Amino acid sequence: MNVQNENEYEDLLSLWSDLEAGLGVILSSPHSALEFEQRVKQYDRWMQALLARDTDVGLYLLFQLSTHSTVGYSTSHALINAVLCHLIAKELQLDTQERNSLIHAALTMNIAITTLQDELALQADKLSPEQLNTVRARAANGGALLARLGVTEPLWLQTVSFEGDEAADKKGLYQLAPITRLVRILHNVDRYAAMISPRKSREGRSATESARSLMQGKSSYTDEVGHALVQAVGLSPPGTCVKLEDGTTAVVIRRSSEPMLPQVAIVTDLSGNQLSQPRLHNTAQGKPAIQSGLTNSAVRLQLNHHLILQLGAQAALQP
Repeated sequence: MNVQNENEYEDLLSLWSDLEAGLGVILSSPHSALEFEQRVKQYDRWMQALLARDTDVGLYLLFQLSTHSTVGYSTSHALINAVLCHLIAKELQLDTQERNSLIHAALTMNIAITTLQDELALQADKLSPEQLNTVRARAANGGALLARLGVTEPLWLQTVSFEGDEAADKKGLYQLAPITRLVRILHNVDRYAAMISPRKSREGRSATESARSLMQGKSSYTDEVGHALVQAVGLSPPGTCVKLEDGTTAVVIRRSSEPMLPQVAIVTDLSGNQLSQPRLHNTAQGKPAIQSGLTNSAVRLQLNHHLILQLGAQAALQP
């Protein structure tokens, strides 16, 4: 679904917001959710349907929303984790069972600390000893809570409750048992999503910097997930901001076959003044190239997202 006008932008934003709101209800009040397992699977199907319309627009909306607000942090974090895991699962060609368990775990991995996670996003002080203990117990408590809620899918439960295996760091992704493979993917994606998301205690990092950090894993194998992530969404994904070599600022709007050469909308002139009409630029076809990633919070402009996404619709028609 290409965004052709403001109404289409608002409609699509509303669909993503409704998905996030529905997910927020079952994560914040899981005991009140009838047929919890089926509800999670329903939101997974909804997410897939929205991404199937236009993955680049979906990523654009998610990265804009997740990096601009700390309200409902836990739910926003869960949704972007699930979207990234979905795209990585396709990149890594995981089988259907592994893919489904990975996404369901991504949506619910922090279910035991939903309220606390929202509070911590707004907390400037360090974690108290009690908060730290709760965070450390999130895996075991999350798995136990999901079981009480009626979740019966073994790989989903195991992925949420798995505590880690240092020996696995010495093996390649495809040498691992399914549970260990899914945990490695999920934990690395979770780390990336946490790095780009702002909190009261710190600014989010740029997606470019976060991806590079992920590719420099603690072992020679953990960077496999980082490379798969970059192949799936790009070094600078749609919805993130970048500085070009000529000093102008741009917003990434569409991925390309080259992860480091996306199509962008230039939103400032050489002096840093905002353009009334964003300009489409394909970095794969010539200069200016991308110099660095920017945090969205560092770009203090009132971006006209529907105009930017209209450029994305034009870009989709280009070879």
